[in-house]
Amino acid sequence: MSISPGVSFNRLTFAMIYKFKFLPIFTHFFLTITLIAFTSHLAFSAEKYTEKPGTKGNGDFVIGPKYQIDPDLTDRGNPKGKNFEFSMPLADSKIFRGDDTTLDTKKPVRETRKIFVYIPAAYKDGTKAPLLVTHDGPSRLDLVRNALDNLTISKNPDRRLPAFIVIAVQNGGNDGKGSERGLEYDTMSDRFVRFINDEVLPAVLNNAEIKSAYPKIAFTENPWGKATMGCSSGGAAALTMGWFRPDLFRRLITYSGTFVDQQDDDAPEESKFPLGAWEYHSSMKLIENSDKKPLRIFTHVAENDLRAKDSEETYHNWVMANKRTAAALKAKGYDYRYVFSRTTRHCDRKVFEQTLADTLIWTWRGYHAE
Repeated sequence: MSISPGVSFNRLTFAMIYKFKFLPIFTHFFLTITLIAFTSHLAFSAEKYTEKPGTKGNGDFVIGPKYQIDPDLTDRGNPKGKNFEFSMPLADSKIFRGDDTTLDTKKPVRETRKIFVYIPAAYKDGTKAPLLVTHDGPSRLDLVRNALDNLTISKNPDRRLPAFIVIAVQNGGNDGKGSERGLEYDTMSDRFVRFINDEVLPAVLNNAEIKSAYPKIAFTENPWGKATMGCSSGGAAALTMGWFRPDLFRRLITYSGTFVDQQDDDAPEESKFPLGAWEYHSSMKLIENSDKKPLRIFTHVAENDLRAKDSEETYHNWVMANKRTAAALKAKGYDYRYVFSRTTRHCDRKVFEQTLADTLIWTWRGYHAE
């Protein structure tokens, strides 16, 4: 029996399957029919969701050289949500234990990673919340919190955000090839998104402090209700999460994305993607040569981003990589938004301060509760 991507069994289904082999043959037959009907209903529910975001805000944009913070990213005195923080020991993970054979022993690995959660005041306990998972947590969480406080209660339908829950996940430590952070963010596979989906999200739902405040907290199973955001290698991770598992995450935000050859040279994925994230736009041209995926993608690069003057042969020019990524998304007909920021640098905070409210609004355009 199969189940459509993006649809997960609930506890009742697992219990039914567990007991399946202990039942008489006639009961087997009727239970089989029940399971087929149940999973067919779930699959239908996933497929019938549609939205009409339109094309407003799509395309290429240039900003700068002057910057100012968007008022919607400041504290405007609106009702505040609740903040939570807890830790996850790496040793307890089944996916990223911190002992991968590709790691450089000279690059420290964290013993625990912190998880930061913000539940906006507009969230109603018991509703299935949409999500935004951010990388390198708690980076830019302050701006996202303000955006939620201000825009979930906006009276302007064109400038309103759903009451999504933010989960900011700390990386596993260090940076670049041979690091735990690099392993998590720069590897071309579904390994990181499985870590988020299978380990981080359940940890949030089962956290005692969160459950005490929100006894009926729940997350949507709709992949259009799940967004992810990161900068640098965190941006690469955001694209990779959606690219390899669009059944889980479909709204992607990348600032100064590391769409370069940053994947560890010893990674098994090197045999299939030898130039790492550079393969998205060049060499293999994965975006151009793959079937269009159900994704909505924001990208950004700074004028003075990393190695902006490097030749193509280095596979490490961030400006070149992001321009090509945007061009590939446009040519393939994706809903995409690309921002080029003048006189700015890698992951420049002033770019976030000016654009993040608009980015979030565009990213969530068209979303509605089921």
